[in-house]
Amino acid sequence: MTTLLTADWCQHGKDEYFRKFEVYMMEWVGEIKFDTVAFTSTQFGGPIAVTRDKTKVVKVQGTGKPLITIYTASGTFLSSFVWSSGRVTEMGWSSNLDLLCIQEDGAVLIYDMFGNYQHTFGMGQEAQDTKVIAAQVFSSAMGTGVAVLTTTHRVFLVNSVKEPKVKMLPEAPGVNVPPSAWLVVCPERHSRVLFARGKELYSLNEGDSRAVPLNIDLGADSYSIINMAVSSTYDYLAILNNRGKLWLGSLDVRKTLRLFDTWNLSLPKQLVWCGNDAVVINWGSDIEVIAFSEDSIRFNYDSSLFLVQEVDCTRVITLQSHEIIQKVPSVVKEIFRINSNAPGSYLLDASKQFQKKSHRANEYLHLVKPKLFTAVTQCVEAAGHVFSSDTQKMLMKAAQFGKTFLDDCSPETYVMMCRVLRCLNAVRSRQIGIPVTYIQLQVLTVGGLMDLLLIRRQYYLALEIAKFLKIPDKSKILSHWACYKVKQTSIGKDQIAREIADKLGRNEGVSYTAIAMKAADCGRTELAIKLIDYEPRATKQVPLLLRLKEDKAALIKAIDSGNTDLVFTVLLHLKENMQMARFQMEIRNIPLAQALYIKYCQQHNRETLKDIYDQEDNHNALAECFIRDSYSPRNSGMGEASLVAAQEMYKRAKNDVNAALCEEQLRLLKVQHALEEKFGKDLVGKSLHETLKLLLTKNEIKQADKLRADFKVPDRRYWWLRLKVIGEKDNWAELEKLSRVKKSPIGYEPFVDVCLSYDKKYEAQKYLPKIKDELKVKYLVKMG
Repeated sequence: MTTLLTADWCQHGKDEYFRKFEVYMMEWVGEIKFDTVAFTSTQFGGPIAVTRDKTKVVKVQGTGKPLITIYTASGTFLSSFVWSSGRVTEMGWSSNLDLLCIQEDGAVLIYDMFGNYQHTFGMGQEAQDTKVIAAQVFSSAMGTGVAVLTTTHRVFLVNSVKEPKVKMLPEAPGVNVPPSAWLVVCPERHSRVLFARGKELYSLNEGDSRAVPLNIDLGADSYSIINMAVSSTYDYLAILNNRGKLWLGSLDVRKTLRLFDTWNLSLPKQLVWCGNDAVVINWGSDIEVIAFSEDSIRFNYDSSLFLVQEVDCTRVITLQSHEIIQKVPSVVKEIFRINSNAPGSYLLDASKQFQKKSHRANEYLHLVKPKLFTAVTQCVEAAGHVFSSDTQKMLMKAAQFGKTFLDDCSPETYVMMCRVLRCLNAVRSRQIGIPVTYIQLQVLTVGGLMDLLLIRRQYYLALEIAKFLKIPDKSKILSHWACYKVKQTSIGKDQIAREIADKLGRNEGVSYTAIAMKAADCGRTELAIKLIDYEPRATKQVPLLLRLKEDKAALIKAIDSGNTDLVFTVLLHLKENMQMARFQMEIRNIPLAQALYIKYCQQHNRETLKDIYDQEDNHNALAECFIRDSYSPRNSGMGEASLVAAQEMYKRAKNDVNAALCEEQLRLLKVQHALEEKFGKDLVGKSLHETLKLLLTKNEIKQADKLRADFKVPDRRYWWLRLKVIGEKDNWAELEKLSRVKKSPIGYEPFVDVCLSYDKKYEAQKYLPKIKDELKVKYLVKMG
């Protein structure tokens, strides 16, 4: 059994092995001609895009327009579309599985994996004018980037296709000489390009004004760099020259790890990395694996092939099969290599003997017992690194067998690996076609794998995996399904809305607004309105209703929510996007909206407030507005006119009392104007009380008496005011005179109080005889 498991291993050096094993027999056999097409694929078992190779002469039937076809990694057809735009220079995949088609005019057209056009962005005016002759799609810290090389041998790049900001890199020496090879590397946030002209190598860095030369020795005096490749983690660099010499070293080219002579002077089709362990060269119909030590390994094929670089391996795609070349993981090597004495190997042998009911199981168990925990761990980990389900079961059975002899072995690792293996086997199946390895899953994470399933519309499998891995929040899967569902124009809006509501329910985390917005973007406004009704949060419903121009529905929703801020938002939106007359008619029939809008106008727009009151024939409220205006500092010169308008409004409202008050205020203003000219003091706008006080202070008693009589000021109030003014003026003779002129309507107790307030006890004694008998004791006490 062990011999069969290691049959696909190839030894490299003394103790290292590489394995090549088949993942799929391709479904596309007979559909494509491998020698006349160009391929592009992406990491983590991504789909494969196939189109006609523009460098090869092919007899074309029909319109002659190229067809781009997309397959899964197992060769299962996904979609196809006719290319009717400009000449394509290069194709590549984004991290979100969008197909990037880069034209020679610098336009980058983006399609999803089902052939649906998404959008286009350009690589700048200079790239458009000078034309693109080569392009590369690369991974960056911000996602997926694109770099183009123009006919003037300038490089332009964007670090993220989601937010394309074109940057021009510095120019390398030798302007009229085309590069023999170039490569984009982005180990951190800033990208740079390795630019080779013959044996000269330069680094073109963002933000620099000139190219930086790099010193590298490729083992010959005269050579030309023809290809370069960087590992997926950006740790290592591979450079191949036209003399067949392959240089392996660090990304900064300061450290050389190996210089290998391939003895092959032909131009390779591809140069890719196999994880961080080796470089794989595609020579056409055979490939060569070159690691950091010892000789190379060659694999021969019957026809052409295509290589895809992964973080831990290389995928080999041929017409008949899809294979993986990978350095054998150390734990797998320890268990399965011949004559291994690793704990995991002994435990596996013990498990096999136990299943055969052989007494030799006990012998193997005794050998491994001191390191039984290590053995169990090795078997569990090794199961994750193999693709064969039979081998996985064999290793997990061995781990289960070893666990029974451990007292404190936690089952969590074992159980989790069982779940992970079931999920991996499910996505690796021919129907799904994602040949992701255990190491890739660790880089990708379970969440990333779920995202890939959602992009591929594998919703049922995603839900089952979430359920199996006990992921509590399934809202993302359901929302993605719903957003896809609303695009199905063949199904009626009522049925779609009902199906979405039945499936999603009131699931926490699901946003019906986002789904409705997607429906609106697809032009299905009626469906969007139906979906909004299922959204429980008015703060989410209302903005989308406004966007869909369902103004009245948005206003009603806002009012029903009881959120006045939300109602104000709708009202202001309607005011800005609707004729004023129509707006006022719309809110007139909704009392709460009308009240809130009036409140808003009171604070921010009094002219509009007057218009509303005028339309409503609310003369009392309109008069109040004019009265407030008359006292506003902004309308200092319009006070009397505002009062006249207020008086007129009160008359229309048949409010005679308030109209008379307005008339009195106008008379008072007239008097105040006259007094202001006479005394040179600001009086206009003051109260009647303050006006009387000024006259009394100025000793204008007759004029004060006349003003008091004109405005019918009560005697008690007037006498109190006179007493206070006399006290302030310290005119006690005047006070005594006042007490003799006429009987006081307020009594004589206030006379005593005024004197005492200014500490005039002698003056106060003059009025004690006139105090009421019941209050004399109180005032005698006050005076001491």
